[in-house]
Amino acid sequence: MTELHPELRENVRMLGELLGEAIRQSPGQEVYELIEQIRAAAKADRRQESGSGQRLLQLLSNLKDDELLPVTRAFNQFLNLANLAEQYHGIRRKKGHHTDLMVESLGEVFDRLIADGIDPEELHRRVADLRIEFVLTAHPTEVARRTLIMKYDEMSECLARLDHDDLMPTEREEIVQRLRQLVAEAWNTDEIRHQRPTAVDEAKWGFAVIENSLWQALPRFLRSLDQALETSTGRGLPLTAAPIRMASWMGGDRDGNPNVTHRVTQRVFLLGRWMAADLYLRDINALRAELSMGQATDELRAVAGDSREPYRQVLAELRDRLIRTRDWAEARVNGEPADATGILFENEDLTAPLELCYRSLMACGLDTIANGPLLDTIRRAHTLGLPLVRLDIRQEAARHAEAVAEMVDYLGMGDYLSWPEEQRQAFLVRELSGRRPLIPRNWQPSEPVQEVLDTCAIVAEQTPEALGSYVISMASKPSDVLHVILLLREAGMKFPMRVVPLFETLDDLSGAPDAMSALFELDWYREYCQGRQEVMIGYSDSAKDAGQMMAAWAQYQAQEKLTEVAQRFQVQLTLFHGRGGTVGRGGGPANRAILSQPPGSVNGSFRITEQGEMIRFKFGLPRLAEQSLTLYTTAVVEATLAPPPAPEPAWRETMDWLTERSLKAYREVVREHPDFVPYFRQATPEQALGKLALGSRPARRKASGGVESLRAIPWIFAWTQMRLMLPSWLGSDVALTEAAASGRMELLREMMDHWPFFRTYIDMLEMVLAKADLRIAGYYEQTLVEAPLRELGANLRERLSACITQVKALKEQDELLASDPVFAHSMRVRNPYTDPLHYMQAELLRRDRECEGRVQVPENVEQALKVTMAGIAAGMRNTG
Repeated sequence: MTELHPELRENVRMLGELLGEAIRQSPGQEVYELIEQIRAAAKADRRQESGSGQRLLQLLSNLKDDELLPVTRAFNQFLNLANLAEQYHGIRRKKGHHTDLMVESLGEVFDRLIADGIDPEELHRRVADLRIEFVLTAHPTEVARRTLIMKYDEMSECLARLDHDDLMPTEREEIVQRLRQLVAEAWNTDEIRHQRPTAVDEAKWGFAVIENSLWQALPRFLRSLDQALETSTGRGLPLTAAPIRMASWMGGDRDGNPNVTHRVTQRVFLLGRWMAADLYLRDINALRAELSMGQATDELRAVAGDSREPYRQVLAELRDRLIRTRDWAEARVNGEPADATGILFENEDLTAPLELCYRSLMACGLDTIANGPLLDTIRRAHTLGLPLVRLDIRQEAARHAEAVAEMVDYLGMGDYLSWPEEQRQAFLVRELSGRRPLIPRNWQPSEPVQEVLDTCAIVAEQTPEALGSYVISMASKPSDVLHVILLLREAGMKFPMRVVPLFETLDDLSGAPDAMSALFELDWYREYCQGRQEVMIGYSDSAKDAGQMMAAWAQYQAQEKLTEVAQRFQVQLTLFHGRGGTVGRGGGPANRAILSQPPGSVNGSFRITEQGEMIRFKFGLPRLAEQSLTLYTTAVVEATLAPPPAPEPAWRETMDWLTERSLKAYREVVREHPDFVPYFRQATPEQALGKLALGSRPARRKASGGVESLRAIPWIFAWTQMRLMLPSWLGSDVALTEAAASGRMELLREMMDHWPFFRTYIDMLEMVLAKADLRIAGYYEQTLVEAPLRELGANLRERLSACITQVKALKEQDELLASDPVFAHSMRVRNPYTDPLHYMQAELLRRDRECEGRVQVPENVEQALKVTMAGIAAGMRNTG
């Protein structure tokens, strides 16, 4: 059995002991001993020692009211500390340490590709033109408060400082003492938010990720990319290349979130500029201290005058403009009048003086100085720009159609919403081809339409560098895209913004290639998009609609056909992957996901959402961010230059056969079984999730409505909390069982060996099945579900068990995760800490429901319930 790496085990042990010290101080020795008894019983129960399960439940059921909160908090806090130790272990740099999460270096991948026959010239061109964009989204899955995240980050720094063999005993003790203080601070800090963050709070959190991590990580990564390219191809990265871009939905995603208004979006644009000016100001002040030399070109002297220190003179002028920019943005954020004279607005205002200094230093033979911190600042300026992040706007398709319909109605041109699609397209293209404004004077639209128009007006005020994509959720037809372009034009937009349809449901994914083909057939549109198109693939809603297996195959086929359509019309296609953190929302190891995409679909450009807690796990620390950027870049380069082969006809037929069965089996339960919705509501904490102030967005798109109106995140979160993990495997169980019964197992193994898409799907299914727990799911049911509904629960657990059996048989192994022993052991280490939280959560939900509508839920019960949700989320390493 694989054990944890000794150094990781030592760090987990040390953090656990420091937490124990903090608990003994407050609330005291008695509670500490009780927690230890519960932990020992949970471990014994996992070892299946006789009577240990009863002992564990007895200890938990005997907890006094004032013991509920400290006990739940202790297990939650330990799981967070274990995560922190694992996260640090993945990036530790100690001599002789080989992390279990090793990422293949850029140079290794480039050399391997060249050895496999890729022309170095082609490799250089592809890397120089690379466009990888990460879109930070505020999906409500980050359960940890920012206050605690900052403490955890400093704990990671302490672990790094301890990783030196030459520490004096006093130095070591100083670091351990600081760790002791931080763990005590975390223990004595309330881990639960009591107020929902606003959309602006979420945006500030996104900016903080850039300030605290990516600001350092991006230039370091680009430096290593430059060196690897130089070594492998003989030429480095062009000065102005920006292979990595950062965008955000925080403050721009208004789909189903009434809290994101045009005023919020405007405020977020301004906050980005304020933060950017402040960060660049720090860089420029540091550069002025460095660039004290007097040698300069005539080009630089023409700008600097007869100054003895021409670089400092040029940078002083840039510093003054940055101060004006920061002050202007701050005043605008605070609603005060502000003078925009002399501010930096276009990106070139920032990059031009920096590049002037660079050219001069290079021309004077001062290459070493030019390629120091100055180059880092230039690369930040090209990557992040003056807006800091590119803000995406997201809105539902129907909102734009309603806006156009109200205009058409006011002008007496008919009932727009009743027009067929062809008539709508003809009208929209006619309007877009003409020059007269469509919005009538003195027209007073309805409040929802006015909000759409006001948002478009705010967008139209921005520079191209400030804008990402305008994403249309629930898109299905060409007019959905044309509406947005028309509304933006009416608002005064001066350049063509990327307008991106998001195809989410199974039907929309199937119809996406025809919809895009119809759009490209419009001469006006082809001219508008200038040979580039982005299309977003929805993972969450498609899986909720059709089950994970069917959704994965529908996404794959949609990408294949969209790639063919784009090639037919000679359009450069970027696929924007709306993946979540969990397997049920398209999650999983990023490099394997990219390398399993259809051939030709990753063509030098890749866009992906990074959400909630996954932002912290991938970009929360500078070294971690560097590692993530390396991992994505190597995967995108490899998928571009050495894509996987297209699937064999027999494999396609088999996937069609499997998914036909999985879709039917999934929908028979989720849509058609009369007991399903009541069972879901009773067996999971779905109804109580609203108590966790996770994000600014409501859990439902509509206030009323059943499972269909529930957002994909709480849908996944709820099933993860009680360990049935239903969204990730339901349907696959029937498909795999029938495949085995009909003698298809050998063919499935062939598909696993030779088709990365299918291999990745089965590996992700195995991972989620390893997180499922039949016994815990049964306990929730026994505690919370009325007797008449339990038959469905028993059936679902039988099916889960059958799915586990089939995956083990398919992979010809006795245990799940046999090929990933490190992850398997990590789960085993966590179980004794998550088990008590599960048992307590079920009991607390029972108490909470008994009080509902009759008496006030005791505050300690409510608080302890919230802590169990946060703790289980930490134990599972993802929430939604």
